[in-house]
Amino acid sequence: MISFAEIWQQLLATSWLEWLAVALAIGYLVLAAHQSLWCWYAAAISCVIYTQLMFGAQLYMESALQLIYVALAAYGWWQWRYGRGQDDATEVQEYSWLWHLQWLVGLAVVAAGIAYLLQTYTDADAVWLDSYTTVYSLFATWLLTRKQFANWWYWLVIDAIYVYLYSSKGFVVTGGLYFVYLILVVYAMRQWQTTQVDSKQCENSG
Repeated sequence: MISFAEIWQQLLATSWLEWLAVALAIGYLVLAAHQSLWCWYAAAISCVIYTQLMFGAQLYMESALQLIYVALAAYGWWQWRYGRGQDDATEVQEYSWLWHLQWLVGLAVVAAGIAYLLQTYTDADAVWLDSYTTVYSLFATWLLTRKQFANWWYWLVIDAIYVYLYSSKGFVVTGGLYFVYLILVVYAMRQWQTTQVDSKQCENSG
């Protein structure tokens, strides 16, 4: 088990780039909780920084994930500005549990295939956790671009795994970030639910 002294040393050794990425990532989630278009700007800049950090740590799938996140941030911005995401989350129809189950199974197969290829042909580390978190993170982010409330349930599981994955690779600050993420995801869920209740009350009073 890592000691407090080791954690402190790792905190002191954390680069200013990682601190900046952490701050922007927190800003992204807080802004997303309030359905602010600015969340996608914060996400894009944070992910550009993490692309470099993850590649240096030989987490190649995570590095690729961050690059795709940049593209998803642009897509999310467009969706919230001009597409389906223009509507408030309270007005968005949720996908059925059967729809989610089909995607869960299909993505599990894709992640397993990616993990096998990485394990066989590269020197990548933690390939199974890396692959599954990568695939499902992309899926959860896509759900957020559609303002699907279910995205937050996915993030609860994914972020809990990320706390372990990043901490074990020496990114203590980023591991701590994902612990904060767990708290912020709960906050976002409450925020969206509160908005939904307020919306229904307005409809009833109208």
